Amino acid sequence: MIDHGTGLFTIGELARATGLTVRTIRYWSDEGVLHPVTRSAGGYRLYDAESVARLELIRTLRELGLGLEDVRKVLAGERTVAEVAATHVAALDARIRSLKVTRAVLSTVAKRGSGAEETTLMNRLARLSAAERQRIMEEFVEETLHGLDTVDPEIRERMRRTAIDLSDDPTPEQADAWLELAEMLQDPEFRAQMRRAAEFNAADRTPEASRGQAQWFARRLVDLVGPARERGLAPEAPEAEEVLRELFGDADRAAVLERMTAGFNDRVARYRELLAVVNRQAAPPHAEDFAWVVTALRARAGS
Repeated sequence: MIDHGTGLFTIGELARATGLTVRTIRYWSDEGVLHPVTRSAGGYRLYDAESVARLELIRTLRELGLGLEDVRKVLAGERTVAEVAATHVAALDARIRSLKVTRAVLSTVAKRGSGAEETTLMNRLARLSAAERQRIMEEFVEETLHGLDTVDPEIRERMRRTAIDLSDDPTPEQADAWLELAEMLQDPEFRAQMRRAAEFNAADRTPEASRGQAQWFARRLVDLVGPARERGLAPEAPEAEEVLRELFGDADRAAVLERMTAGFNDRVARYRELLAVVNRQAAPPHAEDFAWVVTALRARAGS
């Protein structure tokens, strides 16, 4: 009850007035954020009407996630609510980013049924800095191109410009894509495959070859295959041979297939797709045109 004659509240009365527990109010009082105005003759802490308002503010700040030290500074006038809120927003943003990374790791672990070692690796990859992510890409490109001076300059420059631009606030899809991409970039088999594609490009070029020849071939492939696909021409159909002849002449189909699959297959297509997701770019165009050519070559490789 109110201490008659004083208009003051006991902790129990504060609890009934505010809906908080006696234990919580006593704890905040013990921590120095809610001060009693006096004590009763029996030693009980007593609080006034201003204490009720102060208690409501403490509860609000605590529900918003502020620690008792920040609450104490606000109540002491050392910091404004706005200043503490701004600091807390920044901390929450960092926490949210960290939680998104954690979610991505756990989601991937659950989908793959990963063991402890793989989980540890994925967690490390997920938390790399922007500079560390870019270093992985640069090492991948360097291993792919090292010593191959005759690789088409346009291809070389495009690869060296490849960036990992993962947002500071990635979506779950972007975080998942980075985990998969990072593993791919460090996979010896995939590195060897990309190196093989670069070796084919270097071997096909003479010193006097024009810059951008590979890009010219890609455009020609799309120009020929796109209309064929639109007509519904299946890559296994006999008529598809005319498209292949336009592209490759009388070159050995098995040899051409080896070159094509080095530079384009499901893993390469996935690599480009993941890179686009991580960097918030449009999906790579014309993948289906290249897949059509590879299927057509495979259908004829043994003939």
